Amino acid sequence: MLLVLGRERLLLAILVPVTVGGVSLLWWEPGNVLRAALPLLSLLGAVAAAGWALRATRSAPAAPGTSRPGLWPSLPYGLFGLAAGSLVFLAGRDHPWAVIVLTLSMGPAEWLLYRYRGLSVAALRSTRTLGGFRARSAAILAGCLLLYLGPLTPAALLVDAETATLLLLAATLWISLLLQAFGTAWPPAAVCLTAAAFSGAGMLTGAPPGTAALPLSCGAAVLCLTAVSLRQLGRPAAHG
Repeated sequence: MLLVLGRERLLLAILVPVTVGGVSLLWWEPGNVLRAALPLLSLLGAVAAAGWALRATRSAPAAPGTSRPGLWPSLPYGLFGLAAGSLVFLAGRDHPWAVIVLTLSMGPAEWLLYRYRGLSVAALRSTRTLGGFRARSAAILAGCLLLYLGPLTPAALLVDAETATLLLLAATLWISLLLQAFGTAWPPAAVCLTAAAFSGAGMLTGAPPGTAALPLSCGAAVLCLTAVSLRQLGRPAAHG
């Protein structure tokens, strides 16, 4: 919420206690009390700051010609967040460092979403046929996705994570964010919820570590989301 409302600096200040505590674990054992207190302090600070920022936003008058989003249009974004968190949790169950790699990759992911939009608009201006634009759009999608996944491969090897699982999960999240950036919210939510349910079922039934449920579900999610992206974003109207 703080990120969406443009309160990045406030969020950074709130996360200082838990960040310092996490880094200190490399050299010092703080004990159970501090282990619980520092995350709790950051959590309470984040909740308080989010409430303050949300109150200030809701009290401000809406811009002319705009309306506040209702609950139903916001629902798929919340469901996607639940599914994404579940998938990342399942990936970090056996490889905790993979969660850090995915978190750090969100910065480049955001930049590539911006670049995709710019490259798509340029392709729209330079092509004269619908088929030509669809081909250019597919090439741009593949190029941005490869640029995002490329650095994750050595990162996965460095932290001893399952490379295929990390790449498939990262691709699932990035394509979902891309579709959401263009106003397509329900397909990513439905696909990611299905993948999380299938992967979580393996954990609940006592599947051993290294089970193939997570990579299989993420692989299927990537295929579905790619098909939706090619269909939705291959239309010139989507970039108008």
